[in-house]
Amino acid sequence: MKLSTKGRYGLRALIDLALYSENETVSIASISARQNISESYLEQLIAKLRKAGLVTSVRGAGGGYRLAKPATEISVGDILRALEGSLDPVECPGLKEESGCDGAEFCVTKYVWQRINDSINQTVDEIKLDQLLEESKNVRDTAGTVGSCCTN
Repeated sequence: MKLSTKGRYGLRALIDLALYSENETVSIASISARQNISESYLEQLIAKLRKAGLVTSVRGAGGGYRLAKPATEISVGDILRALEGSLDPVECPGLKEESGCDGAEFCVTKYVWQRINDSINQTVDEIKLDQLLEESKNVRDTAGTVGSCCTN
């Protein structure tokens, strides 16, 4: 499984939003400047995150974005699925109830694919945004700055 820039940049943007929206709304321009992500691309990502109910917008003077629910209730899996769709690296028709696979009842590899899919989904669902927020604050305290770890 390889995540696209949507997932990687979107996760960075949501960590940034969580960090800076504790006391006020955050503009796309400010996230863009801190994370070095184009504003137009961020607008597309934020729209998907908003549609998924992870981000809310405030209009007017002092408007911007903030988390739609507490960071403790948002998992990395929620964010990545909102931006990327399914995180399953293997699309096996034998894993589906309606099965589009003629050999599904005799196929043993489907158990391997199911375990891989389950492991990935369990891992990203266990990591909550508040954990990443705390880690980001620790990095800020140590390094004296907040930003992305890389250009990915």
